[in-house]
Amino acid sequence: MDVLVIGGNRYFGKRLIALLRESGHRITVLNRGSSAAPEGIEQLVADRDDEAALESVLAGRSFDVVVDQVCYTPRQAEIARRVFGTRTGRYVMTSTVEVYEYEDSPVPVAETALDLATVTVDTGLPWEDPEFLEAHYGEGKRQAEAVFAADAPFAWTSVRVAHVLGGADDFTGRLDHYARRIRAGEPIAVPVVNRPATYVYVEEVAAFLAWAVEADFTGPVNAHSHGPLTTADICAEIEKLVGGRTVFREVEVGEVSPFSFARSYGMDNSRAVSLGYAFGDSGAWLPKAVAETIGEVR
Repeated sequence: MDVLVIGGNRYFGKRLIALLRESGHRITVLNRGSSAAPEGIEQLVADRDDEAALESVLAGRSFDVVVDQVCYTPRQAEIARRVFGTRTGRYVMTSTVEVYEYEDSPVPVAETALDLATVTVDTGLPWEDPEFLEAHYGEGKRQAEAVFAADAPFAWTSVRVAHVLGGADDFTGRLDHYARRIRAGEPIAVPVVNRPATYVYVEEVAAFLAWAVEADFTGPVNAHSHGPLTTADICAEIEKLVGGRTVFREVEVGEVSPFSFARSYGMDNSRAVSLGYAFGDSGAWLPKAVAETIGEVR
């Protein structure tokens, strides 16, 4: 198949491209040109926010599948819907667990917990402001999904990715946050009631997206490994590698550490499993994932 990947120049996007190529697909990458495509992969250069530029660089082109790794706002979704309406038959949007940011559920959250038909799409918000976008990450993804769900001219799915762990190229610094504090015995801020969450290994989410490219299901799907993890689970693995001691400091207000959650919004991956995907268990890959990421900061 001819597959276009929008973004995908780092972390699990790089792994996705490698898997698609290994499977024999013809891959084209579209980005702003800030980083080169892997050797042997065609690269198209355009700003995805510039509709005219997209139309120009895509003139005469069509793809069996488009994988959108960097759709963060409803404006971007509306542009993509127009530009790719006649250029692809399938559109895979990488979304996030943060679309459930208003949930606090005692049971794992299924895709149906978010009714996209009730989401208000507001393209007038200052989505171009990086600070606003960062503060409204979940809302931007939710509204982008709603744009596609309302009137997509192609078969469409959103892959709601859980918190991702693993890889020496993890750029978030979240595990480093813990490693430095554990090594020094410094307090780690957590909520008084600290909820477990769902996670996925970096290699597994890349494999899931590659699988979704070849599938034909539509609509949202949750993607995460079996078995939720707690902050203590993650810290215990870090202790084994860096020494030191985990010291939790419970706080009722204020900023808490990256992988600690006052609310429960762990996802339910039953739909993906029923569609035929076999996830691994988080407890099996956690030691490897932690070692990969914090090995450089020991």
